[in-house]
Amino acid sequence: MPSATSLCFLALRVTHSVKQPEFMDLPEESKMQIVVLNDPVTGSTAKIAVHLGFNCFEFIGQLGDESVSVIYAADGFAAGDQPPSHSGIPLLFPFPNRIRGGRYSWDGKDYELPESLVGYEGAGNAIHGFCLDRPWRVVSQTESSVTGVFRISEDAPERLPLWPTDGEIEIRYSLNDACLRADITVRNPTEVPLPWGFGNHSYFRIPLADSSAPGNCTVHAPVSRQWELDGCLPTGRILHGDKVVSLKDGAAFDKLKLDDVYTGVESVDGVVKCRIIDEMAGTQVVQRCDESFREIVAFTPPWTTAVCLEPYTCTTDAINLQQQGVDAGLQVLPPGEVWTGWIEICVGKVIC
Repeated sequence: MPSATSLCFLALRVTHSVKQPEFMDLPEESKMQIVVLNDPVTGSTAKIAVHLGFNCFEFIGQLGDESVSVIYAADGFAAGDQPPSHSGIPLLFPFPNRIRGGRYSWDGKDYELPESLVGYEGAGNAIHGFCLDRPWRVVSQTESSVTGVFRISEDAPERLPLWPTDGEIEIRYSLNDACLRADITVRNPTEVPLPWGFGNHSYFRIPLADSSAPGNCTVHAPVSRQWELDGCLPTGRILHGDKVVSLKDGAAFDKLKLDDVYTGVESVDGVVKCRIIDEMAGTQVVQRCDESFREIVAFTPPWTTAVCLEPYTCTTDAINLQQQGVDAGLQVLPPGEVWTGWIEICVGKVIC
């Protein structure tokens, strides 16, 4: 009997044989827009593909004379030649990860997300929300920061009937020294409650230097429990103890094969901290976020040498699980209200 994780990998391998969404015929000026950020003090840089879900597909942290390339992106990603969820930092809203069978009910109404309009994976589940494959709108920009906005009704209007109400997400990316920060704002612009979840799907390069190797890297996440999965979907049961693939004390990257949803996320002074350490390079990447991110998805993609440590505000399929009496973390934003959060990725030297 294959494990839940192996079933997830099987589903991923057949993703490209599944019918993909039919994308809008976009205006020529929307088809490729890349913003380059620069930290004037250190020379750290970042690139954001505004036309592909406001995806930050390159972040190079500068440590003195050393340049550390943090984020993996496939060749041709920025030109639109690669799957939008397989590179960079895909932004997942109004739901992260999967919805079982692309179906759910809300407030007495049944909803179905058709494969012609949203992304699907190989097991027949809708995946990763509405905004990772569409152009966003830039509303402000400086040398070291840029702010983008996505509203379902304006930027993917054909998807609006697929969700109970309209929703808007704003991301402000900024560089400060060798740190890339995302300040996140979710708004409900309507007069009815907005169910939602958000996830950040960063692909961290392994190793952190050309002179190193994957076997020199360890992955750390402050998690103590894990959602039991059946075909990548939570059953509602939480696993404890020796049933959990532990990342809390660090795990050797070359021993990991992950597609798991962790919970029991621990914070210190309201901050959750994950780390990737490359001992040979003497370099580490630290991802911090606020404690409203109550799940961490850990994923080792089969198509490249990288690891994803994905902060989520809710678990997979939360909109179905929550209504079954499971505390899945589904957020419901009242009319006119605003939610804010943040995620920060920093490069530094390993301090013994």
